[in-house]
Amino acid sequence: MSWLKDPDVHGDRKINFKYRLLRKFNRSLMSVWFRELDIVDNENIPHNGGVMYVSWHPSGLIDPMLLHASLPGKISILAKHTLFELPILGRMIKAGGGLPIYRTTDSEDAEFSKQKNSTMLENAGTTVANGGRLLLFPEGKTHTEANVARAKTGAARIMLAALRHAQINNLPPPNLIPVGLHYSNSNKFRERGAVILERPMTLPPIPQLTDNQLSQHEADKVWVIEVTNSIEAELKRASLSKTTWEERRLIWLARSVAYAERAAQSGEKLQRPSYAESVIGARRLRAGWEYYNTNQPEKIAPLVENSKEYFAELESIEATPYDVAAKPEKPTFIGYAAALAAWLWVASWMLGLVTWSAVLGNVPPYQANYLTMWQLKKRGVSESIHGTLKIGTAVIMFPIWWIFVSLSVTVIFLATESPIYILLNKHWLLAYFTMINPIVMFFVLLIWWPTSGKLHMKLYARLVRNWRNLKRWKNWRKNQQYWENLRNRQREIGGMLIDLGADLVLPGDDDWHEPATGKDDSVYVKHRA
Repeated sequence: MSWLKDPDVHGDRKINFKYRLLRKFNRSLMSVWFRELDIVDNENIPHNGGVMYVSWHPSGLIDPMLLHASLPGKISILAKHTLFELPILGRMIKAGGGLPIYRTTDSEDAEFSKQKNSTMLENAGTTVANGGRLLLFPEGKTHTEANVARAKTGAARIMLAALRHAQINNLPPPNLIPVGLHYSNSNKFRERGAVILERPMTLPPIPQLTDNQLSQHEADKVWVIEVTNSIEAELKRASLSKTTWEERRLIWLARSVAYAERAAQSGEKLQRPSYAESVIGARRLRAGWEYYNTNQPEKIAPLVENSKEYFAELESIEATPYDVAAKPEKPTFIGYAAALAAWLWVASWMLGLVTWSAVLGNVPPYQANYLTMWQLKKRGVSESIHGTLKIGTAVIMFPIWWIFVSLSVTVIFLATESPIYILLNKHWLLAYFTMINPIVMFFVLLIWWPTSGKLHMKLYARLVRNWRNLKRWKNWRKNQQYWENLRNRQREIGGMLIDLGADLVLPGDDDWHEPATGKDDSVYVKHRA
């Protein structure tokens, strides 16, 4: 994973040591949590003026941690003030640039919260106007819905204050950038993720200042509501929003079928696209799908039904469209043997020092984390914060275990009455291990446990890929006629998708025009002349 480079800044926007340290921690954690992570379209970040990023909020603490790690520069994050009261997490949020937002639902004194919140929004606007960078989740809460929740007015109010401050002080106008967050499954370990930075939003002119407070308030209110609606629409487009997760899944699988069929028609070798490329492909398919649903629903109704039946059959045999498309014409024994050899080769490396160190240093806290989550799920904890709780408990359990096991191993190796110490001293070469400084050994071990865990995960990832490939070869050789029928059906569906898409101008085409701010992709889809 290549993280974005920070811009050159001076003064109070210069990144301090605490912020760098926490961001390094977040980046390390995110690179472990996700097996693949992409940041796309970073050229949309302007070089001049402040920036406010807005994103939807589907995955609790993972969303701000991922964006804190991914976005360049010093980012301030608005978070509900109750989080700052937590002993450890509160300090981490504050060190990471967090700013408290006072929601009336989180306080018994609604008027006090309203005043504090108004002051905070005004200060945040001033920060953005002066070149600062702010991250906000306009939905105001995390959720598990497939659609973007209704946006709150806070983001628009901050932007109004920022634009007004910049106008009065002759500063470059700040920018409002929607961010698309995409996860294959954010609550599962070692899944894939992508951060899509959309183009800056085009905002209406801000209301002119007047002496009449009532008319000023009304004019500002109209502007805030209009911009809030635009933010909500932009987040829906950036997140490929749908009303249900089933619709999202259908579009995602159809995207992979179209990709495979396009490769087959062109004669190119089928390769797995990156997750970011998959997200862009899903955006194209969603735009076309929505266009036909609105204008010619009868044209895609048979395709939708065929796709649902086909994907249900694939799910029943635990296969994917890639498994079907990648099948060779004649799956030979040599191919199967090569897949088996590749799996055995990686498996043999798994038996070395790296894996045993990873087991000792990481399996006990991992299992403790698993049991904790099991108990929390039994108590009915919301699914939207499962990923948050996994990370939160891991941040506590893993360091405590690493300290304990480092002390234990140091004592076992260096204590003069230890059986290991006595055994090592029976050989002149091994005796050198007992001469290591105990403090040095402790800190080396403390660093080694997480390092061995990362190395082990790389080996394990290759082992899993090779195992899946081995299973593919076994299935291909066992039921060749069945797989051939699946391929024919998949190619038929893929051909229909490509034919329908070929008649349309879609996102990514040379003649595609990006939608105006607040408009969905499907509104700008049109038939080719």
